[in-house]
Amino acid sequence: MDTTTRISTAERFGRLLGLGWRAYARGELQVSKRLASQGVPITGAVALLWLVKLTALGLLLYAAFWLAMLVVFLVAGAWVARNAEWDEPETEWRTGPAGFGLYRGDIRIDVGDPYEED
Repeated sequence: MDTTTRISTAERFGRLLGLGWRAYARGELQVSKRLASQGVPITGAVALLWLVKLTALGLLLYAAFWLAMLVVFLVAGAWVARNAEWDEPETEWRTGPAGFGLYRGDIRIDVGDPYEED
């Protein structure tokens, strides 16, 4: 009888995140000890580490903002392109605001006689 249990992918991912977090915390502790051995007060080392963290967070947010703006402009451009009238209205002979003539949409495109009465 086999009594071995298999680890799910979610549990494996969680363990990987935990290992990464422990490695990060260990590295941060080593940096603070190294700064303390160089004569920096502990509060100064902690403040410096927080400054580095906040700077990294600010850079990530800055990059995310511009990426989001790029996506917004791409979506807006696609929406405008989809809803644009790409076809020119057909020309037709009809009676319009400027009398009988050749019209494209509401604009008369033939010269016509300016003294002609409607």
